[in-house]
Amino acid sequence: MTFLYFDPGLGAMIIQAIVAAIAGVVLFSKNVMLKIKSFLGIVKKNDEDIFEDIDINDSDLENDK
Repeated sequence: MTFLYFDPGLGAMIIQAIVAAIAGVVLFSKNVMLKIKSFLGIVKKNDEDIFEDIDINDSDLENDK
């Protein structure tokens, strides 16, 4: 006799595994596509400096010591 019983914990685990697999495929494919595009020179480069609004001078670093 075989007992086929799926409790809510098992169902949640199956859904979590499916979502994790989909997220893994999406993130992996983005990384691969970025590498392929950068190899071919298709990637647009942002010339903006993300730390542009932070002004740090050498004298500020010496005063903190």
